[in-house]
Amino acid sequence: MSNTDHDWPVLESVTEYETGWYTGGYDRVEQPDGTEKKYYWAELPAAVVVVARSDKELVFVDQYRPAIGEQCLELPAGIVEDGESATTAGARELREETGFEAAGISLLSEFWVATGVLRHRRAIVFAEGLTPTDRDLDDNEFLTVTTIPIDEALAVAREEPANDATIEGLLLAREEGLL
Repeated sequence: MSNTDHDWPVLESVTEYETGWYTGGYDRVEQPDGTEKKYYWAELPAAVVVVARSDKELVFVDQYRPAIGEQCLELPAGIVEDGESATTAGARELREETGFEAAGISLLSEFWVATGVLRHRRAIVFAEGLTPTDRDLDDNEFLTVTTIPIDEALAVAREEPANDATIEGLLLAREEGLL
């Protein structure tokens, strides 16, 4: 029997904890061979990553990431709020974090992240026609805005501590012919 012939019934779904940031738990699932196994997951709200182009440069933010204990240079990003589209959320996050208003913003891709353990969607958007406005940082955002020349951006993004969302955003934008 192939895996596609088996519907993987969930026998039990248990939420073990809720942090306000994410929810964690497991599903007890019947596998194709008839055995049962607990598959653990963490569920996070959808996120958006913004590839923002200003002429021959891209907008990056430099911020400390306590989860890994590292200062990270990465593309602006944030949570997609209830009722928001990815493009609306991307424009809002860009404005709040960097102080740039985008004349145009488009969806490049939307996908699942780390499907072995996360229930988490990520969207990549492209922003252009940037004009400066006021920043509006959240109370847990301590970041510096910087720009990186487009032809250096991927090399910069691949330097440790490399960030998956930043690399993905740059590669998708390049693949679309936007960089």
